[in-house]
Order: sequence, then C-alpha cells, then structure tokens
Amino acid sequence: MSTTTQPQHPPLSGATLALGSLSVGLAGFMTVLDSSIANVAIPTISGNLGVSVDEGTWVITVFAAANSVAIPLTGWLTQRLGQVRLFVGSILLFTLASWLCGIAPSLPILLAARILQGTVAGPLIPMSQALLLSSWPKAKSSLALSIFSMIVVTGPIVGPALGGWVTDSYSWSWIFYLNIPVGLFAAAMVWMLYRHRDTPTRTIPIDVVGLALLIVWVASLQVMLDKGKDLDWFSSKTIVILTIVAVVGLAFFIVWELTEKNPVVDLTLFRQRNFLGGTVSIAVAYAIFFGTLVLLPQWMQEYLGYRAVDAGLATAPLGIFAVIGAPIMGKILPRSDARIIGTLAFIGFAIVYYMRSFFYTDLSEGYIILPTLLQGVPMALFFAPLTVIILSGQPPEKVPAAAGLSTFARMFFGGIGTSLAGVVWNDRTIMHHEILTQQSSLTNPQFNQQMDAYHSLLGLGTNASYALFDHMVQTQSAMLGLNDVFYGAAIIMIIIIPLIWITKPGKAGGASDAASAAH
Repeated sequence: MSTTTQPQHPPLSGATLALGSLSVGLAGFMTVLDSSIANVAIPTISGNLGVSVDEGTWVITVFAAANSVAIPLTGWLTQRLGQVRLFVGSILLFTLASWLCGIAPSLPILLAARILQGTVAGPLIPMSQALLLSSWPKAKSSLALSIFSMIVVTGPIVGPALGGWVTDSYSWSWIFYLNIPVGLFAAAMVWMLYRHRDTPTRTIPIDVVGLALLIVWVASLQVMLDKGKDLDWFSSKTIVILTIVAVVGLAFFIVWELTEKNPVVDLTLFRQRNFLGGTVSIAVAYAIFFGTLVLLPQWMQEYLGYRAVDAGLATAPLGIFAVIGAPIMGKILPRSDARIIGTLAFIGFAIVYYMRSFFYTDLSEGYIILPTLLQGVPMALFFAPLTVIILSGQPPEKVPAAAGLSTFARMFFGGIGTSLAGVVWNDRTIMHHEILTQQSSLTNPQFNQQMDAYHSLLGLGTNASYALFDHMVQTQSAMLGLNDVFYGAAIIMIIIIPLIWITKPGKAGGASDAASAAH
C-alpha cells in the first residue's frame, strides 16, 4: 500500500496511555539492556562452550556491529513498512533471536543468533522514541522524551548487575531467556494499542550500493575497535586491514550517499545546525559516559576483589536520580532553553569525573558510590534536552531518519568510547608502572626497607618479595591510570559545551516538532 498523506492520530489517555508507554518502554529497555547484560557472563559462556575468553568476546562484538549497521536504516525501513509493523516485527524477531541465543550449543550458532539479535534490535530504540511521542499529548512531549531518557540511561546500569546475578544464580542462557516473556508481552500490547495508528508506507528503491558500503565500513570499524586490544592494535595485519577497509569504505559511503537520489542514510541532515551540534555533542558525551561506566566495575573486580554482581550493584545508584529527575525534567524543559540545561548536564558530568580522579586503592565502597549517585543528576539533565535540540525544526517525514541517525551516532560512539577508554587506561597504567618500578632499586632505602618487611613480617623469600612488590606497583599503576582517564573525561565534557551553543535558541521546539510528526 502506498500513500502520501499523513493521518493525524490523537494522543492516548488514561490507562491506555500508561499501558502503551509501558509496552513501548519495555521493548526499548530490553534492547538497551542486551547491549551490556552479556558482558559479565563472557567467561562463563566461554567455559561452557569450550572456547577461550578472547573468542567469547565475539558475542559482544558481533551484536554491536550488527546493531550499528541496522540503526541508521530505521528511516528507510519505516517508510517501507510503517512504524508499528516495523516495531512489532523487530520485537518478535528479537525475542526469537534471544531464544536461539539461549539454546545455542556452540559458539558459531551463538554468534549467528547474536548477529540476528543485533540486526533486528536496530530499529527498536528510535522507534520506541517515536511511538512514545505519538502516545502523549503534544504539550507533554518533553515528558515523553524524559521517560525515554530513563530507558536509555538505566539499561547499561542495570545490565552488568542483572547479568552477573542471573549467571551466578542460574545459567548464562537465562540472560537471553529473560527477553522472551518481556518481548511477547510488549509485542502483543503494542500491536493491540497501536495497529490502527501505523504510519503510511511507500515503495522506495533499495540503495543496494549504500547498504553494502554501510555494512562494510561499520562492521570493519566495529570489529577493529573491539578486537584491537586483543590483537595488539597496529602490530596486527588484521587490524591494519580492517582500518584501511573502514576508512576507504566510509569515504566511498559519504560520497555515494550525498549524491544518491534515495540514500539508505540521509546524511543531508548534518547540514542543519541543530542536528549537527546536538548529534555530535550527545555522541561524544555518551562515548565518555559509556566508556567510563565499563571501566569502573572492571577496575573494582580486577583490583579491589569485588564480585561481578557486587561491582554492578555499586554502580547501580547512578539510576536513582536519573529516574527521579526524568518527570521533573519533563515539566522544566518546556519552559527552559534546552541549551542551558544541556550545558548544566555537561558541567555536572565534569564535576563527577573530577571527583573520581582522586580515587585510591584503599577507598571505601561509600566513596565509590557517592560520585556514582551524584552522576544521576546530570544524567537526568542530559538526554531529553539534547534530543529536543536534535529534532527541533525537522519536517515530519525527516523525524524517523533524524532519530535513527542520531541514535546510530550515540550508540556507535558508545562502542568507540568503550574501546578507547580501555586503551587509554592500559597505556597510562603501563606508563605509571614504569615510573614506579624505577623506585625498585637497591640504592633506594625505602625499597630496601619494604623488602626487609616482606622478609621479616611475612617470611617471604627474595623472589616472592619481588613478586609481591610488583603486584603492589601494578595495583597502584592501574589506579593512577584510571584517575587519568577520569580527569581526561572531565576536561572533554567541558570542551564539548560549545557544540551545544552552535545550535539555534529555543525552548522545547524539538519535542513539539517531533510530536507533531508522530501524531
């Protein structure tokens, strides 16, 4: 069926609005959760399937690569299939892929299921945003965006703790089986409530060349970033080849999409000042947020002796103020300049990261939790205002493409941030280790005193004493390296503030524009 008119759908109300928002939100939350829930289970999955941990990390890599390719296709798929049919179909396929992941008897089958899962998950985040906006009255569109921000920010927080608990208490398969009842419920409710509110479809040509180039450069870059550390970066021919393919593929992709009549990704959106400034700032900020979010529990497990579930719980307070602040933000945003709120969010992030740059190895759990709890405040101020900026002034037919492309940038930079944060932490740890090791000289009285203490108090031999000293040096080096990462994150958060101010002023115009397109 093809049509050119855009029907105007009234907003939902009462119990229907609550049930619709819950169903759409569950589907979006399920997708975000799955991007991080498997991370802590990789050692268990690898052991059960009889492969190394390095091989097991492909479970994360292939999902991220497939998801990165699929997200920017949202605008094109929406025009071909309609919002509701695309959303419900993606949920059902995601549920099927989750079941296949859970029953996978070998790594190749699990990877194939994860590729399917990542691919069909692509449209779910931008589509959940669009359907939430269509459900709420236009006057409350900022509240709808705030609810959506809760979904986006709490998923990565809950994922590690939930994944660790499920893996420890039951089986790694259950981290995938959890999606089945949630997916079936969400699909049934969304279809029941929204099937008469679907967007019109039209037959448009398939940009085969653009799609092929997108798959090539995104998949190459994603794999290069995820496996670079394992393969020692550019000393590996595989990483060099992947980098060349990614750069050349990206160059051809940009040229092709800007000249193609029906591009698979509408890059002309970046000509608009608000979309450019909003998308770049939210992508860089999310890279910092996600990269540091992954490092913190990793450091706690490796150097402080926390269990996976305990490390996850220590980062969970991040969601408290984020959830509490979302409805408050929904009321404040329509009467405020989104650029001011976004600036306050970045300043808040910088303060939290600066606080963390003074961590030390003997700190209490409360000192870890305090900045994590406070980080929920800028999280509440972060997502909705920048989304308002990104969507402001977009014509109705451009909103799905704009939401999809900005989501792609945010998620893709999240992956980049994770990889780069790990690289920087590793490099700074090595540097600090070399500096501290210079103190391990027989001409240094303090070093000799330390060795004597190991001999007399612990009864250790010479080799054991040196080994214990090296362990202490490595622990301190990792701590100093992590502090450097947090200090750098604080600086970057301040540096990107001007990106918000290249955009045009306004209040909640972006939310209203998006809501007008959604209804």
